[in-house]
Amino acid sequence: MFGIIGVIAGNIFIFTLIIGAVIVCIELLWYRAGGKGGKSGGKRIAIITGASSGLGRMYAALAEEKYKDIDEIWLVARRLDKLKETSELLSCDTRCLSVDLTDEEDMENLGKCIRERNATIGLLINCAGFGKIGDHSTIDIKQQTGMIALNCTAAVALTDMCLPFMSRGSRIINVCSAAGFQPLQKLSVYAASKSFLLKYSRALRMELLPKRISVTAVCPYWIKDTEFIPVAKTKDKGVRHFPLSSDVVTVGKLSFLGAKIGLPVVTPGIVCTIHRFFSKLIPDTVLQYIWEVVRRV
Repeated sequence: MFGIIGVIAGNIFIFTLIIGAVIVCIELLWYRAGGKGGKSGGKRIAIITGASSGLGRMYAALAEEKYKDIDEIWLVARRLDKLKETSELLSCDTRCLSVDLTDEEDMENLGKCIRERNATIGLLINCAGFGKIGDHSTIDIKQQTGMIALNCTAAVALTDMCLPFMSRGSRIINVCSAAGFQPLQKLSVYAASKSFLLKYSRALRMELLPKRISVTAVCPYWIKDTEFIPVAKTKDKGVRHFPLSSDVVTVGKLSFLGAKIGLPVVTPGIVCTIHRFFSKLIPDTVLQYIWEVVRRV
């Protein structure tokens, strides 16, 4: 009896896997056949948030290298001095915008800049975000709601601002996280915020499919050479070590390759790819106990 059930379950899994692969291939052909739309205001720009350092800075360099049709790159973050450092690494036209994406007035001003330029937005990368390690008693409410405001609300708001200026062939890259694949104690709010962004990206992709505007969710594992881990650490050592961490070059190049192809989700590394696979097979309750062991190692 159990053998028959196992065979049926196995066949269903293989069948749905094949159907899923076929659907993705059809989607990729659909995007490729569409080409690029026209330029509404002459220039074609890229907007990158979190561009002051780390992965955002790497994305700026890759945007210049890989997207030859981009005329100007807008670098967005709070620290203007760091944005200028990023700008100096680029040879293309850039615009540095000091913006707090969680501030309503700053967001209104950013939206005004986008409307005034009235250019085609060929690439939008929502890379800004932060996390805190610890439980509800060690992370204050301002930091908890701040994660939601930046990781979720700001990404949705900026995307909505940009969509009227995007056309066939435009791309959106949302930097999520492997943390979004399951609930993670000691990273509860951060993981939940990235899960939101992942599901939002998948749903938005379907909404924009008829317009041939692609949306890619990038879900990396820990990245060792960014400010994320130092900022995330608190007195609560909820995660003791960060083994097998990725680096910005690898994550940047692999995620750009996946987005260029038009993949819905990119896991730029072995650990996050394995995590993604098993998160679809193992119940959340079991995964949480596995995480309880891993985070203590």
